[in-house]
Parts: sequence; structure tokens; C-alpha cells
Amino acid sequence: MESNIFHLQYAIDTFYFLVCGALVMWMAAGFAMLESGLVRAKNTTEILTKNVALFAISCIMYLVCGYAIMYGGNIFLSGIADVDTAAVLGDFAGREDGFEGGSIYSGASDFFFQVVFVATAMSIVSGAVAERMKLWAFLVFAVFMTGFIYPMEGAWTWGGASVFGMYTLGDLGFSDFAGSGIVHMAGAAAALAGVILLGARKGKYGPNGEIRAFPGANLPLATLGTFILWMGWFGFNGGSVLKLGDIASANSVAMVFLNTNTAAAGGAVAALITARLMFGKADLTMLLNGALAGLVTITAEPSTPSALTATIFGAFGGVLVVLSIVTMDKLRIDDPVGAISVHGVCGLLGLLLVPITNSDVSFSGQIIGAITIFVWVFVASLIVWGILKAVMGLRVSEEDEYEGVDLSECGMEAYPEFVSGKQ
Repeated sequence: MESNIFHLQYAIDTFYFLVCGALVMWMAAGFAMLESGLVRAKNTTEILTKNVALFAISCIMYLVCGYAIMYGGNIFLSGIADVDTAAVLGDFAGREDGFEGGSIYSGASDFFFQVVFVATAMSIVSGAVAERMKLWAFLVFAVFMTGFIYPMEGAWTWGGASVFGMYTLGDLGFSDFAGSGIVHMAGAAAALAGVILLGARKGKYGPNGEIRAFPGANLPLATLGTFILWMGWFGFNGGSVLKLGDIASANSVAMVFLNTNTAAAGGAVAALITARLMFGKADLTMLLNGALAGLVTITAEPSTPSALTATIFGAFGGVLVVLSIVTMDKLRIDDPVGAISVHGVCGLLGLLLVPITNSDVSFSGQIIGAITIFVWVFVASLIVWGILKAVMGLRVSEEDEYEGVDLSECGMEAYPEFVSGKQ
């Protein structure tokens, strides 16, 4: 009987990992729809190409070397599908807390759940450098980001390794439940490095400090992308509980789902109100980014806050993202989709809010962890972007940018029957 229970828990936890991983994979569609909706029509095909290609590259690079760097073990060459049933049952039997102990699941399911997180980090970069970066320069960077840069900081955080042999973040009181810093702020740091070297889109900023809006081509598509991301986030945060097969874990999963949803709602409403007060209008793009900001903010710790606290945390993110997007424009940091503000600024906010509801986490540990992640990813990305700029160039020609990168990079337009002119 006991053996059957152990088999059941193994099956439940493995299946839960796989379902949550599939939800996170679906976030790739959300990023593709959101970004293609927020760029101009002449750049739609290229950004869709980037999102599909970066997901494929992420899967291959993390399989080849990324997972080994982050957690150890050669997944690429080992038979992770082979399960030593006796060893698994023996591990269960050796527990003092039996069925209520930590999760045990298939190694393949663990890899699948981890690899979709890597793709999420890389997707963040895509939107920030949109409309003027060479497709192949971006894809080459994706190889380095997903195969080395992200896995290294992942090893120092979730992997438990010491940072260059100097200190261990876990010992300093650092915690990032599902990746506000490890995934989202890391992606934003890589994007910021690229944007700085790339420069703003032509005509975005005038000689006298003017900031010109470049409206997205398809706001219904951007809205669909936001809802897809909102849904996928239940797998992102919920799967990070790592277990479902006992009462305590099931309750934790339910609380994480609830807090994830209510933080997004709080962020959306707060951003909508902030935009109304600042601009006098209900700005849809700020509403969408507000929902995402709430999701990023709660990702660092969705299990310990109450639902009310999670809503307030999300609202903080919603207000902050509007202020950050406006500030980025004033600094002439051109981010067409607001990715650096949503994932970077609100990712940092999420890390700093963790100690409020989790007494096992210290503010100093969170600050040191945030600095470690940002400095490593930003500097490493800056080096890679710099090499790519020198070797192959990062930016398309001024003529190609004017005509749209759809034609110059992909040879086709997303809306060939409806494009009557260029902006």
C-alpha cells in the first residue's frame, strides 16, 4: 500500500511539473502576440520570427550546456528517461516525513520545466530591441544568453553555487521564489545592455527633447498576448512550488495561483488610474503593462502574502511601471514595448518586497542578490553585444529601418494587403 502511495505521488508531482511547464511554454505565444501588437506593422514578421527562433535556440542551448552549468549533470548525453524505481522508492522510505516530504519527480520533467524559464528570459530581450536590430545578431546573442549567461546566474541562485567562489546567496538570506530577479530582471539587464549599444529608433526623439510616440499596429493582438501571459503565469509561479501531492503543497499551490491572479489585477487597475491621472486618458498599453508589472512583482514570493497584500504589491508594480516607462523615455532609452520597466524595474521591486512577508529572507541578502544578478548579466551581455557590434553589426541600415525590417530581414510583410505607407 505504501509503495502504491509513493508511486502516486511521483506521478502527480511529475505530471504537475509537465502541465505547468506547458503553461509557461505558452507564454512564448503571449510574448509573440504582445510584441507584434506593440510594434509598427512593418516590423511584425521579424519580431514573430525572433520569438519562434529564440524559443528553439533556448531549448537546444539549455539542453547542450545550460542545464549542466546551472545544476550539474549532462542532460544532453544522459538517459534522463530511465528511472531507477528501486532508488526512488528507497528515497521515499528513508524519509522521516514520508509522503509529506519534498517532491520527487522525473528528471526529464524537471529539465522541461527549467528550459521554458530560459526562453522566457530571452523573450524579454526581443521586445526591447525591436524595430532596428539585425535578426541574426539577435539570434547569435540568444545562443550566449541561454547557453551561458543565464545558466551562470541561475547556478548562483537556484543552483546554490557560490558566486565566483566568494559567497553563497542562500547563506546571505536571498530568496527568489519563481524568478522576479533570476528570470525577469536578468532578461531586462541583457535588454538594457543591447539597447544602450543599439541606440533609439530613428525619429523617436527630437533634437529639442521631444518624445514621439510610435503607436503599435495591433492593440487587440497585444491585449491577447497579455491575457496569454497572465494565464501562463499560473504555471510559472504555481509550478515553482515543485510539488502538488500532499495537503500542505496543494494549499500552497492554491495560494500561489490566487496571489498571482490578484497581483495582476492590482497592477492593472493601479496602472490604469496612474495613467489617467498623468495623461488624462485611459491608456491601454499602460493597463497591459500594469498587469504584467503586477505579475513580475509577485513572482519573487507569491506563497507567503495574503491575497490583500498580494493585490497591494501588484498595485505598487502597476504604479511603478508607468513612472518607469515615462522616465526611460526621458533618459532616451528606447524600449518599444516597455520590457525593461516591466521586467527589470518591477523585478527589482519584487525582490525587495519579499522580506515583508517572508521572515526567513533579509533585505541585505535581497539587495546583494539583485546586484549580483544585474551586474553579471548586464556586463556579460554588454561584452557579447559589443563583440557582435564589432564583428557583424547590431543595427540595420537607415533605409531598411525606414522600410521596415520585415522586408530587409525576412523578405515578407505581415499585412501585405493593408500596408499603404511607411511611418
